[in-house]
Amino acid sequence: MGNTIQNIAVLTSGGDSPGMNAAIRAAVRTGIYNGLNVFGIYRGYQGMLDDDIVKMESRSVANIIQRGGTILKTARCKDFRTSEGRQRGYDNLKKRNIDGLVIIGGDGSFKGAEIFSKEFDIPCIGIPGTIDKDMAGTDFTIGFDTAVNTAVEAIDKIRDTADAHDRLFVVEVMGRDAGYIALHSGIATGAENILIPETKTNMDELVESLTEKEKRQKLVNLVVVAEGDDFGGGAEVGQILKQKLPNADIRVCILGHIQRGGSPTCLDRLIASRMGYHAVECLVEGRFNVMVGIVNNKMSYLPLSQAVKVKDKFNKDWLKIVKILAS
Repeated sequence: MGNTIQNIAVLTSGGDSPGMNAAIRAAVRTGIYNGLNVFGIYRGYQGMLDDDIVKMESRSVANIIQRGGTILKTARCKDFRTSEGRQRGYDNLKKRNIDGLVIIGGDGSFKGAEIFSKEFDIPCIGIPGTIDKDMAGTDFTIGFDTAVNTAVEAIDKIRDTADAHDRLFVVEVMGRDAGYIALHSGIATGAENILIPETKTNMDELVESLTEKEKRQKLVNLVVVAEGDDFGGGAEVGQILKQKLPNADIRVCILGHIQRGGSPTCLDRLIASRMGYHAVECLVEGRFNVMVGIVNNKMSYLPLSQAVKVKDKFNKDWLKIVKILAS
């Protein structure tokens, strides 16, 4: 790989997250500032294979920083997992002399980028865009702050109606492999119990805890469940609690994809802008095949291979805090 980059492309891949547009905007305008030609690839790797690639100008990203979703669209691409598919994508990039890629997505997207960069002479820079905050090498991922604030707003409203009826609510939030949305939103809303994939759920302990609160006439309770909890999501947990606590008025609420949408928070706009800028600077400076992150408020550059394979470690002290504050 040569160190002189002249033409770059930006794509968003995997699940969408609020703030992706801010990252696109930063990457495009930083590229133009550095005298590069910048292209946008629609629908992630699928668009690369379909040759759905357009030249982008500064005005192409005007008035998007406040918008959720991604103007470049996103999609899953099975064909990119094959060498033939990646070859087709490479051929489409070379038609435009594209010699650098900025990929905004999660670990699956980075895994594809790592393989692609090894097979061909196009360096890749990853920007962590995922609401799950489950990437190593960064304290922040684009979209998490917005998603967790959306969950907090919804759970606050659920608590109002729970209080009016003395109900126990089981609220399911997103988090198939990571429980950060459940953990943060649960603590912020005063949830009595939080169930996450990182720890094994003990249903007997949960029932015992709620029974003890019932005896104390603490009738308004919130149980926040990550969808990937090992015991099951909100529906499964709610069904068991209804069997074990027949006197409790129990409702289940699944927040679902509402957490993916919406205007990004100030924090998500800031980190997306910062990461987008530094992703292009990496290409200009010859720092290739890394994920751009932020650790202790400083830029961090983790090899894509490690961003794919290493998950952030979960601090179990949080659960102790939950138990004490909800007593």
